[in-house]
Amino acid sequence: MTFTGWLTIFAFALILTAFALPLGRYMAAVYTGERTFLDPLFLGPERWLHRIMRVDPHREQDWKAYARSLIIFSLAGWLLLFFIVRTQTLWNWTGLNPMGFHSGTWDVSFNTVSSFVTNTNWQYYGGETTMSYFSQMAGLTVQNFLSAGVGIAVAVALIRGIIGRTGKSLGNFWFDLIRTVLWVLTPIAFVSAIVLVFQGSIQNFSHYLNVSTITHLPQQIAMGPVASQEAIKELGTNGGGFFNTNSAHPFENPTGFTNLEEMLLVLLIPAALIFMYGRMTGNRRQGYTIYGVVMLMFLCGAAVAYIAEAHGSPAQHAAGLHTQVIAGSTGGNMEGKDQRFGIAGSALFDVVTTVTSCGAVNSAIESFTGIGGAIPMANLSASEVIFGGVGTGLYSILLYVLLAVFIGGLMVGRTPEYLGKKIEAR
Repeated sequence: MTFTGWLTIFAFALILTAFALPLGRYMAAVYTGERTFLDPLFLGPERWLHRIMRVDPHREQDWKAYARSLIIFSLAGWLLLFFIVRTQTLWNWTGLNPMGFHSGTWDVSFNTVSSFVTNTNWQYYGGETTMSYFSQMAGLTVQNFLSAGVGIAVAVALIRGIIGRTGKSLGNFWFDLIRTVLWVLTPIAFVSAIVLVFQGSIQNFSHYLNVSTITHLPQQIAMGPVASQEAIKELGTNGGGFFNTNSAHPFENPTGFTNLEEMLLVLLIPAALIFMYGRMTGNRRQGYTIYGVVMLMFLCGAAVAYIAEAHGSPAQHAAGLHTQVIAGSTGGNMEGKDQRFGIAGSALFDVVTTVTSCGAVNSAIESFTGIGGAIPMANLSASEVIFGGVGTGLYSILLYVLLAVFIGGLMVGRTPEYLGKKIEAR
């Protein structure tokens, strides 16, 4: 353990809070119809999309209509993505399949499509050896935006249901989805992708490069539009890397700065949604309290993982490896980790992605120590209540809040209330 390692963890928490607080305020304005600084840029495209999709933004939906719209939209997205990944060779004329990749087997395609549409992003393939540029861009990257947008829209609808009095007006799914993609996801992902490119992440449509290594052996280096997919992959807590090694690949995560950037992107919206909840309910203390609780649990997990990995395993101590100096730090378990990020950067990234079930990794979790590896398992078992994914985290947290209020009411012998509403059996 080093001072720099501890500074990395706690500085990350402070930076995350500093960004999430104003973003939560901004998102509350987006979904309540208040004016924002991006309105001049996106109001035109929003009106155009409303006309194309025949959406009346003033038409409110109850939960049945909202759910029906969500299911229809997700089904259409599933069918379109399945068509794209099953017909990769048909798109060769676009020049976005320079390696001539054929589609995978039907079950791999089915698995992939179902995974990306549901924001699970489980991959049963190597991205750089399976997917064409067109499939990556028009298929997977688009779903990274849309699946994240659906999750946030549902969280917004839940908040309206909590603060509403009739339960018959949760907003409009199509309006919420369009606003999420245009006002929230697109600008943040665009700026983040530019930063990744400047830091060394690649963004091109080139053929793969064939080079001769220093040992005079041939090697093929994959190319592609990586930065644009990487940004929304992390921002939408999607996971599913352009490359098989995910954020451990230098083209996806080239520097220590991008490692920090990607961790911030993963937790930025889940953290901002908590502050947004406090503002939309008119009770900011609720947001501050929930944020404090989840941040405390997050820091505890990060601290335990860092201590465990910095200490190393008994086998390493027995072999005398604890005296080695690696990446500027003495001792610890560097197996399966990148020397660019060190123990603290790897342990923190591991905790960040498992509290959100993101799936992005910058190190090999199976190479962590027993205790260090138990932390991601515990995070996953918490069912996304330590920040959690975009949208899913907030409504998982609120489920526990309502349960705690209900049990607390039973313990004191009075009807429990939350935000002025009775929490009863029905």
